[in-house]
Amino acid sequence: MMDLFDTGTTALPDKDAPLAERMRPHTLDEFMGQAHLLGEGKLLRRLIESDTLTSLIFWGPPGSGKTTLARIIANATKSHFIFFSAILSGVKEIREIVKEAEEEKKYRGLNTILFVDEIHRFNKSQQDAFLPYVEKGTFTIIGATTENPSFEVVAPLLSRCKVLVLNPLSPEEIGSILRHALEDRERGLGNAGFAATDEAIAFMAEQAGGDARVALNTLETAARLAKEGAIDLDTVREALQKKPLLYDKGGEEHYNVISAFIKSMRGSDPDGALYWLARMIEAGEDPLFILRRMVILASEDIGNADPRALQVAVAALQGFQFVGLPEGRIIMAQAVTYLATAPKSNASYAGINAAQAEVRKSGALPVPLHVRNAPTRLMKELGYGKGYRYAHDYEEGYAFQEYLPERLAGTAFYAPRGHGYEKTIKERMEYIRSLKEREKE
Repeated sequence: MMDLFDTGTTALPDKDAPLAERMRPHTLDEFMGQAHLLGEGKLLRRLIESDTLTSLIFWGPPGSGKTTLARIIANATKSHFIFFSAILSGVKEIREIVKEAEEEKKYRGLNTILFVDEIHRFNKSQQDAFLPYVEKGTFTIIGATTENPSFEVVAPLLSRCKVLVLNPLSPEEIGSILRHALEDRERGLGNAGFAATDEAIAFMAEQAGGDARVALNTLETAARLAKEGAIDLDTVREALQKKPLLYDKGGEEHYNVISAFIKSMRGSDPDGALYWLARMIEAGEDPLFILRRMVILASEDIGNADPRALQVAVAALQGFQFVGLPEGRIIMAQAVTYLATAPKSNASYAGINAAQAEVRKSGALPVPLHVRNAPTRLMKELGYGKGYRYAHDYEEGYAFQEYLPERLAGTAFYAPRGHGYEKTIKERMEYIRSLKEREKE
């Protein structure tokens, strides 16, 4: 058997193995969380109990039970289990997996479940290599990924798999896992006589961020630090130190958090915006990336409802470049709260979208002669600039004339909203429209 593969067994792990490994559930009844998949009558439980498993992709955050669940499925369906790491393995090992799966079927009558950990780390050709064997039923594939399968798994393989989303474990679920680890005498800490306060367990569960492995690792460290077997809040704080936040700058969570940040400001919620700003700062996001998105929002979502918003955003960007972190976060917070509470209008954004759509549809329509420049005699003779009315020569600085190409005469692209400073702009445009109608008469 190759070192790259682990056939999976329900034998108890070595007593010196980490607590998180020792406490890994072996049966569905032991498994905690994912009730939307494993509750009575739910999809995955039905597939397992009826032994009609199909190829699956488990998409979920670290510590949500992807690997454990795959092992439980293999045990419950009495299948041969092969653990295949995308980090350690490549296409060449697939031939050995195929041979092993065929021998298990031929000599032992067992189906094979191939668990591909971190399947998103395989490139397109590596993922394609699984296809013929999945189609032939040589093995059932269960892929695990923390990244969005829509972007990270090739379409042909994705179409042959059912994607199941695993959620982060709730603090209550993690609390139950921790209590079980403290009580379990066979695999856990039950024989060591440790006792943890409810406050300590609640804190570990909250700080784990939905990751059971993080919680159990924290508990194990706290147990080593505990005096006379008492695990209290201070012990847990010492064991935990500073937990890195789940945040991959190039991955799914990056886009989730920046999306929540932008939508909080767009939705006029300064509290939500400050929270997501803090999440990004604590996770080490590039502050200039955040500030550039704020500058965009100032025009896209606020626009002329508050023209000062763009000035504030640009000033924040420049101010941060002068100051840097940590004080720069104060500048960012001021700008974020201003943008979040400013009146909102996407009229300018909608206007340029509409204008560009028209240009793509109608092409390069000729510029009306009267608004063309006429720097030469020939151009003047051809009528360039003829009939142009210089606005400042007229009362109130306005003279009616058409500036759009003839085919688009009268088309409106900019429609200011009736709130914020755009209320003033709208009133001004309505007044200009009345002057236009007066001149037409």
